[in-house]
Amino acid sequence: MIQRVSTPVLSPDGAQLAYTVTSYDMEENRGNADIWVMPAAGGPARRLTTSKASDGSPAWSPDGRRIAFVSRRDSDSAGQLYVLPLDGGEAERVTDLPTSVSSPKWLPDGKRIVFAAHVVAGAESPADTKKALEAREKAKVKARTTESRLYRFWDRFLTDEEYPHLFVVDLETKAVLDLLPGSKRYFGLQDGAPDFDVSPDGQTVVFAANHTESPHLALDTDLFAVSTSGGPVRNLTADNPAEDRGPVFSPDGRVVAYGREHKADGWPDYARLALLELATGKTTVLTEGWDNSAGDWTFTPDGRELVFHAEARARVNVYRLRVTGGTPREVFRGGTTSGAQVTPAGAVVFQHHTISRPPELASVALDGTGFRHLTSVNDSRMAALALGEVGEQTFKGAGGADVQMFVVLPPGYEPGKRYPLVQLVHGGPVGTFGDTFHFRWSAQAFAAPGYVVAMVNFHGSSSFGQPFLESILGAHPDKPFTDVMRATDALVAQGLVDPARMAAAGGSYGGFLVNWIAGHTDRFKTLVSHAGVYDLLAQWASDATWGRHHSYGGYPFSNLANTERWSPNRYASAFRTPMLVLHGERDYRVPVTQGLELYGVLKAKGVPARLVYYPDENHWILKPQNSRHWYGEVLAWLGKYLGTAPSH
Repeated sequence: MIQRVSTPVLSPDGAQLAYTVTSYDMEENRGNADIWVMPAAGGPARRLTTSKASDGSPAWSPDGRRIAFVSRRDSDSAGQLYVLPLDGGEAERVTDLPTSVSSPKWLPDGKRIVFAAHVVAGAESPADTKKALEAREKAKVKARTTESRLYRFWDRFLTDEEYPHLFVVDLETKAVLDLLPGSKRYFGLQDGAPDFDVSPDGQTVVFAANHTESPHLALDTDLFAVSTSGGPVRNLTADNPAEDRGPVFSPDGRVVAYGREHKADGWPDYARLALLELATGKTTVLTEGWDNSAGDWTFTPDGRELVFHAEARARVNVYRLRVTGGTPREVFRGGTTSGAQVTPAGAVVFQHHTISRPPELASVALDGTGFRHLTSVNDSRMAALALGEVGEQTFKGAGGADVQMFVVLPPGYEPGKRYPLVQLVHGGPVGTFGDTFHFRWSAQAFAAPGYVVAMVNFHGSSSFGQPFLESILGAHPDKPFTDVMRATDALVAQGLVDPARMAAAGGSYGGFLVNWIAGHTDRFKTLVSHAGVYDLLAQWASDATWGRHHSYGGYPFSNLANTERWSPNRYASAFRTPMLVLHGERDYRVPVTQGLELYGVLKAKGVPARLVYYPDENHWILKPQNSRHWYGEVLAWLGKYLGTAPSH
């Protein structure tokens, strides 16, 4: 029911915002995004596209009179680039490629657009890529072979050797120029999103991509530069052995802001905001002494400051920082923010949401005053729902450290009554159960049947400082388990929850901790493990094995004892709590055999268990009908063991 509002895209003059609104059709089992435009200062919004195809990635032309976007319409075999005039007329398709395009950015002459698309290795033209794809489809042998450590990722195999390239299309001739011919570098692996920016003079593209080559025994992302006319590619950050990403040009084009990590080889390091002088190659790190991870940065129009987002104590706030350095200053705190853009008038526009309010566009002045929502797409829908009150607590966790959690009360909560408890356990573990409207793990949906929902940001969670994050390395479940149990003790002691009716539910690392809970306490009436790790050794079949030796305290061949010590399957003899196990077949992050093995052991042991298996989903449940089914299964299982009525 809830429509999803994207991050804003500011027009060149700063007067208008473009964004997408995605609605879902349960009958067709798909989402459809349309492009909207509204004044940056607020006011009526205008819907630009109404196609049955999903329209996304809007990009303003330099004169603000046209918008480029990506859509798959009519006879398109893949998503193509379209351009729509704002003063009326039909959208014109400007590419005809065999693979989907993404992330268009205009060059300042208004005649060309840079975008990304995949090519098959060895193909010298889009026509060659098309032939290679057709030949692969017709091939009788579908075997995949590799000698690389990087051979599949998230939900797709990489053995077909398709690589993302950057292209420039001439809008008049429709001619397409490949800026990275022969490249076998990857951009963002998980979503494939290219990470690049175009210089203000239109001469240069700076992009982030891995510099390591097959067999990819290590992974490292650097910044590269290439001319928009083509030519040699230069590595700009080869000196840094760790991750470099997120290049954004300053308004004068002299420097690039980017995120820089210092610890390599999969270490869970935080991103420092840095500036790279293109003429000299000099890098200046701006936030080395600031223990928060910066992200999603942009320059103010005058180039004197950077505005960015960063997690802090389970919120994602907006900050500003002078390019000369200093301490970041908070612009806006609360909920979750992303996609900040700064208008010439000094307003910051961004996406904002909380546990109780879906994403909408918002605005605040650079000095932090005048916060307001610009859109209200979902207000009427949310007004029809009974929501639970959201609170926050801090308690003493493992080692006596302060640990934060959100507590969501059930709708119609009555003080003095004890309610069933659902402990939601977040994934990662580098991550946070934040003040976020989570569509796949909605705290309000879990509270709706009449449950108190706790969301503990245990040791290992991000946004509480790097030492807190690193504190679980080598003993992944130890401190988090203690934190969850002490949070449970605190809620029982407050008289808020019924100790005889408690459950724990989590996905990914959260499922791993639920599986650990199963072997170490019987205080919970039931458990829910979605895509949870059961056997740490088997995680070497995961798509991403870099950094696991940090998490597990060594490799299987260097410290097998430590891996086994912290693996939930070694404690199966203590399993007795009924468990719901859910998993997707296309989950390469936590391979589906983890869930199947867990379920098999539970059934063999005679522990009540139910398996929900999705052959068409990955690590996440994304299809609308599957999502509804998932919530139905999970809430029905909790209802079976917890009921809904509070106790006195």
